[in-house]
Amino acid sequence: MKRSNVGKMLSCLVVLLLVLSGFGYSVTYTHTEIQSVDEYGDGNHPDLLTWNKIIVEGIILNRSDFMLDAEPNQYFPGPGAGAMWQIYIQGEGDDHAGTAVWMGQCYDHIPFGDGIYSDPNWLNEIYCLNHDPCTGYEFAPGDRVRVTGLLKSYKGKTNINEHHDTDPANNLTIELVEAGVGLPQPEVIDLNDVKYDSGPNFDEYIFDANRLTGCEYYQARLVRISDVNIVNPENWGPDYTDETETITIKDTNGLTFPVKLGIGYGFSRFSCPTGQIDIVGIFDQEPPAPPYPPDPKSGYRIWVPNYDGNGKVLTDRGYARYNLPGEINRDGKVDFIDFAWLADNWLECVPGTGACGGGAD
Repeated sequence: MKRSNVGKMLSCLVVLLLVLSGFGYSVTYTHTEIQSVDEYGDGNHPDLLTWNKIIVEGIILNRSDFMLDAEPNQYFPGPGAGAMWQIYIQGEGDDHAGTAVWMGQCYDHIPFGDGIYSDPNWLNEIYCLNHDPCTGYEFAPGDRVRVTGLLKSYKGKTNINEHHDTDPANNLTIELVEAGVGLPQPEVIDLNDVKYDSGPNFDEYIFDANRLTGCEYYQARLVRISDVNIVNPENWGPDYTDETETITIKDTNGLTFPVKLGIGYGFSRFSCPTGQIDIVGIFDQEPPAPPYPPDPKSGYRIWVPNYDGNGKVLTDRGYARYNLPGEINRDGKVDFIDFAWLADNWLECVPGTGACGGGAD
């Protein structure tokens, strides 16, 4: 029997109360404090080595379904966590940093992980992460939220997650502070802000352990890089792997930078933009392996979750071009191409919304 929307909210609220009652000593930090690193690039926040939950606030930058595949599969053979969910939260004002919030379904398949969510439980978990526990409001990019969870170092950055353990005591919670605040204005940077443009270290990442300059300064924030071109358009397409830099951009001075494409529909529906363009995305870090352990001062990249086909800026502006409800491919006309797009995705659903189950059963 289907539960009402009130039932969904009560279920998530019970989880929130249980978690908060067990972790009444949670401390609120800034993103800057959470992302602190040592001279080697490793996170050094004191709660990285504890099971203490922390609290942080900020603006949601992305929809998870444009970034990682959350399709449930409790029998995922591994290695890897199988179905995954992730959003980025950016700090405000003087808090010049941001933090990724992540969880996976199959922790048993990753080092030091413990437990696997059944498919229905996984859908329930991410349904709760996608909705405010008190109101049932569904989160969207541009919302100001409060996140409570555990810290874990991951390849040079610090994430909020469940310590890769399905114990309910480790649950993440996300609460709405203010809806519709709006996305932060992308910070305009040049590649020479994050790469050396001369000398023996030309085109290498700039690393500053104090996080006042270079790649660390922009990590997990929305940025815009202007006047670059894509040097390997043959690699264009949605990127379903979690460690591959799919394309490379290059500026007029010869500096290059990796750009990871998300899994938004635009990368398969629209062709790769050509010529000199701008890039708007989330400044991220994830060094590939091998080598192992990965170098925590490497692996920086721009993550673009989706592309709207505009041809000038590699980004998703988040709105339809025309005032035609049935106009799907954004060409200004409702025709058989729109119908084909609709038919191609008939009865598909987005995990975590309740349409696929979870929070609605």
